[in-house]
Amino acid sequence: MKRVMEIHGLTMDFGGLRAIDHLDLEVREREILALIGPNGAGKTTLFNCMTGIYTPSEGSMIISPPGKKPETIRGLKPNIVTRKGITRTFQNIRLFPNMTVLENVMIGRHCRTRSRIAGALFRGKTTIREEQATVEYSYHILEKIGLAKYVNDFAGILPYGAQRLLEIARALATEPFLLLLDEPAAGMNPQETGELDELISRIREEEKISILLIEHDMRFVMSISDRIAVMDYGKKIAEGTPEEIRSNQAVIKAYLGEEFVA
Repeated sequence: MKRVMEIHGLTMDFGGLRAIDHLDLEVREREILALIGPNGAGKTTLFNCMTGIYTPSEGSMIISPPGKKPETIRGLKPNIVTRKGITRTFQNIRLFPNMTVLENVMIGRHCRTRSRIAGALFRGKTTIREEQATVEYSYHILEKIGLAKYVNDFAGILPYGAQRLLEIARALATEPFLLLLDEPAAGMNPQETGELDELISRIREEEKISILLIEHDMRFVMSISDRIAVMDYGKKIAEGTPEEIRSNQAVIKAYLGEEFVA
């Protein structure tokens, strides 16, 4: 299966602290890959490296978007990484609470629009057409995610689960080939988690994208993932199918615990 991203020898140091230690990881086309491990294992740090928030101390990150030539993203700024087709959600929700649900998604479209300051000032026909297209595209995403009923509500008053989904909708507005989800099920009840499982699987199929997610809900992870990679102290200690990870003794000892396997 084609690889859309390859990470080799990735290392991230913060002074004397090594948060990621020579990590190798690949993301394959149209797969759901879960990244699990204890708190402090380096999972979110990896996301920050992949999206340009941090520049790794060592190593390479090569992307191969469908239909395009491979290229490195190490050292690129976050907005450029987004434009290249990698987008994310955050562990702590980062919406614009005093903007509407529609406006939050429209912000995600900014990297795919061409109008700049002059267009906003003089409101030419091209700018107006592009704005209308942005509204229509953003509303279409809200329909897909199941948030259209909230279109004109302020993001800050949405139920918690809907705010989580709105972050995913905003990320999809960037038209990614690789979607990074940082603990998407955190704080959700079992019904919401089940609905999220179905939604993420449907997004993968309909949008034809790859999804890399960090999650602590092991039942959710085992249900949704094609493959699982396990990190501990900045290193990858295991990788495989959910069945292989469930029976891996190193993973049981470092993270899952005997009670989960039982």
